[in-house]
Amino acid sequence: MGITPQDLFNLLGIPPETPLDIGSMCRRLRPVIYPGLHLSERLEGFCDALFSAMQSLGVRVLVHEEATGSDGRFPPGTVIFAPGHFTDGMLAINRVSTLYNNIIVGIYDEQPPLDQDSLPQERLDAIVSRLAREMVHILIYVTERSWTVCTMNGSVVTFNTPYPSREAVRNSLVPKISAQVVPPGPDDIDIEQGALDICTPEYLDAAEDFMQCSALWKKNHCLVTHTSTDGLEYRNEYYRRIVARYLDRRSGMSYGFFARQRPLAAAPALRENEVVPEELADKMAKMSVLGHTILVPVPTVSVITTRSGCRKHHLDPEKDLVEIGLTGGRAWMRTSGNTAGREDSRPSFDTLTILAHALGNAFAASILKTFSPESLFPAHLEWKGASMTHWHDYPPDELLPEGYHRHGNMNPPVSCSTPQSAVFSITGKIDALENAIEQGKEYRGDVHIEPNHGTNIVGMLSLAATAAAMNPSPS
Repeated sequence: MGITPQDLFNLLGIPPETPLDIGSMCRRLRPVIYPGLHLSERLEGFCDALFSAMQSLGVRVLVHEEATGSDGRFPPGTVIFAPGHFTDGMLAINRVSTLYNNIIVGIYDEQPPLDQDSLPQERLDAIVSRLAREMVHILIYVTERSWTVCTMNGSVVTFNTPYPSREAVRNSLVPKISAQVVPPGPDDIDIEQGALDICTPEYLDAAEDFMQCSALWKKNHCLVTHTSTDGLEYRNEYYRRIVARYLDRRSGMSYGFFARQRPLAAAPALRENEVVPEELADKMAKMSVLGHTILVPVPTVSVITTRSGCRKHHLDPEKDLVEIGLTGGRAWMRTSGNTAGREDSRPSFDTLTILAHALGNAFAASILKTFSPESLFPAHLEWKGASMTHWHDYPPDELLPEGYHRHGNMNPPVSCSTPQSAVFSITGKIDALENAIEQGKEYRGDVHIEPNHGTNIVGMLSLAATAAAMNPSPS
């Protein structure tokens, strides 16, 4: 798709230096070695191989003394590899300059705390508990025959080799350490407590759809429900407070989301030589689609979605739904009167990705109005909106809804909830749309695959219909 990364960064409010490809990620990496006091022979060998692989990719790995300032702290942007075990006072988290601008990778000579037969929720609880105990963002477990990477969104990737290869480091580890999973904070989103009206016919219709959807997903173990911060094992109260601050006062974490984009009348895309209406002059994005340079309107988009931390298999629509939106590159959120003031009524970690899908849907409708005016998607978006479902699994092809187009399989496996994930949501959606138009296929939505993480299904089906398609009744 011919829209520049910088234009997308501006549209989504993403920092302009965000790397999107693995080469850029390698060039921007600033890793440092911060080892524990005693490393096993196996751990030393693994770390030597890991850092040799990184150096072969053009990444200069620093030692502790090179990377810290006069205060002994690691500057923002540093990725800290911390092999071995640490006493409380020596933890790497004590030596970062800011809470949100450093990724800490713990490396351990032991089996991962995961049973092969454990359910996704049990696996996630085990990962998050260890992350809280060790105060790191990523876990690497090293054994005699394999090494395993675990991330805070439940991703588990095992490599059946004793030492990391250059290819594995480049294609899997580098993307995971190039973007930190950070919840939207006050500087990222404007929150209007109590401003969402939950008594309108549109909201009540959406609430019913959410409830039916929630019930249909209830028995699917891949929709991970909730990990409470109260149940985690902390070293002491000080580190409990750090975790609470990092999560922006959330009482827990849930994974995946349900969302309904509110109806939107998208204006047709304009060809480059067409006159732009005065009211749209500063609200157009330039793209290259199907060999044509076009101007696509950039509207305000809004979405009803699940709040962060709620139990998605047991929703209370009066308390668990919020409205989020994007206007001029700035995100906002509105809560209902029933959620106003609740400490756990927070925006989803996936806020930016949800809004990117909504903006991408608006672009898709505008493009279809110009290049395939008989398409059903624009009229449906105008009258019914669109649904979005994200969970940590991958549906087989036979379950994909008709007219939904898959993309994303070849993207770097960045964590969901990252700026890169939001950008890939739009670029992949428009690429899938362009292919559908070229092949004369109906476009009803898209299936965004996030490697190592999960799936976003976005389109004309309701949430309940999507849930039914992904969770067919046994025959």
